[in-house]
Amino acid sequence: MSSPASAENLVVGQPISEQLDGGAAGEAIDAFQGAIGHRFANARLLTAALTHRSWCAEYGGESNERLEFLGDAVLGLAVTDTVFRSRPDHDEGDLAKIRSAVVSEDALAAAARSMGLGGVLRLGRGEAASGGSDKSSILCDAMEAVVGAVFLDAGHACSIEVVHKLLAEPIRAASLRPGDNDFKTRLQEMAARSSGEVPRYLLTSEGPEHDTRFEAVVKVGGMTFGPGCGTSKKRAEQAAARMACAALDDKNNSTIETTGDKS
Repeated sequence: MSSPASAENLVVGQPISEQLDGGAAGEAIDAFQGAIGHRFANARLLTAALTHRSWCAEYGGESNERLEFLGDAVLGLAVTDTVFRSRPDHDEGDLAKIRSAVVSEDALAAAARSMGLGGVLRLGRGEAASGGSDKSSILCDAMEAVVGAVFLDAGHACSIEVVHKLLAEPIRAASLRPGDNDFKTRLQEMAARSSGEVPRYLLTSEGPEHDTRFEAVVKVGGMTFGPGCGTSKKRAEQAAARMACAALDDKNNSTIETTGDKS
């Protein structure tokens, strides 16, 4: 019986393109390419997109970080193009909110899970043992790397098609209520209504330049919320703002319930 289809079956140093002819690993990669709707002409690009830095630390080679950098820009443009063309009834502000929600870590990680990205990632032993194949930050970064790889493999038009297929549902959901997942904007609006105070974010970071992790706390209304964590300053601040919004919503709901009990 063949072993489970996962990246653990891939041969160290051998490109995926040389492993597609058979076996569980080849079947997993075939299924993944079917899920994203693109079969790579240059399968070495796919190999690179699926290679996490923890794998490189143990076995050598180049990680997916350069492709992630490219994919972040490609993804933002592809989502912008899609929502601009498909949502003529939304103004610039709403379009920006939709894009922000769709390219968020949570949305990209959810899309990555739906297409089985975690199962084909190449992770180091330690990262794999700690559940790295389901960590939102790793999945989000790999998702961006895959989009970057599609762009290099087949061009801009194909990358837009892939992004639209993978993120059609998040785009639809975000279009119904623009801004619901933009927690920094929500927090700013809540603070303006309650005290007129502008939320202040305090950032810290740790780790080497190629593997920096950010933490953010936000201060508003005499209270501090967080820390929120992320692979970028923006994601860390969004995470902290999300915590603040949830706490303030709970506080407001509690106040309403208490007032109601006294009436």
